[in-house]
Amino acid sequence: MREPQLVTAEGLPDRVTIYEVGPRDGLQNESAIVDVAVKAEFIRRLVDAGLTTVETTSFVHPKWVPQLADAAELLEQLDLPDGVRAPVLVPNERGLDRALAAGVREIAIFASATETFATKNLNSTLDEQFTMFTPTIQRALDAGLTVRGYVSMCYGDPWEGDVPIDQVVKVGARLVELGCHELSLGDTIGVATPGQVTALIRAFTAAGVPVDKLAVHFHDTYGQALANTVTALREGITTVDSSAGGLGGCPYAESATGNLATEDLLWQLNGLGIHTGVNLEKLVTTSTWMAGQLGKPSPSRVVQALAG
Repeated sequence: MREPQLVTAEGLPDRVTIYEVGPRDGLQNESAIVDVAVKAEFIRRLVDAGLTTVETTSFVHPKWVPQLADAAELLEQLDLPDGVRAPVLVPNERGLDRALAAGVREIAIFASATETFATKNLNSTLDEQFTMFTPTIQRALDAGLTVRGYVSMCYGDPWEGDVPIDQVVKVGARLVELGCHELSLGDTIGVATPGQVTALIRAFTAAGVPVDKLAVHFHDTYGQALANTVTALREGITTVDSSAGGLGGCPYAESATGNLATEDLLWQLNGLGIHTGVNLEKLVTTSTWMAGQLGKPSPSRVVQALAG
């Protein structure tokens, strides 16, 4: 299988952690329900390809995301190797109860940087969302779990338009103060450009949130995800969210198209000589298999090029 020519560039990290979100963020956006056995096999194949962090599912109420109603059953089917992180998304304390019962050791919570998205997605105001997060995070920490915080709509909102940087920083910094060990900055509708990425990361570090607590989560709606990623790496980011095969979007934001494809990200990182531990050929084979299960082609350009 073809690999990119290796030419390094200055100012980039030697190693990047790929935070794989396909099984959760990818499959939650599918119109059809994927069988739990297929999901379990998907995760096993991702791990076999070398991914060491795979967000497996969400304990959101099945009414809101029926595609992930089988969360507990899925986790029962998984027996992942030591050293593989398998976080799950939890929306509130009820979700945390289910995650704890399933033996989960790492969770993520999902916050909004804008008032309108908080109302539509969390049934809350921008400030009131923390009333829900605070006990959830505290109970998780008390139980010995690690907690990741997602901040959505960091660069633009389909209802409000541009989002002030200081507003994003205020939300994210508050999550860190509550105990989140990592903060993923989401370009939920894929409108960010490199200058915005630089400005937001620098605003967080200026506010006292160290860059090693930050991750980036880009969507490719306007074709900017890879440019934004390399910009983030130059600012010191070393954790990048992506979705195998480019699966996913956001069920609450209709203008959001797929996540940055893990294969597209890996092609870029391999060409720059940045180590990830992920095998591109195995990953392409996995995403091609999953596309067959879903009955539609993968939107990943690298998958299309290498599996075509």
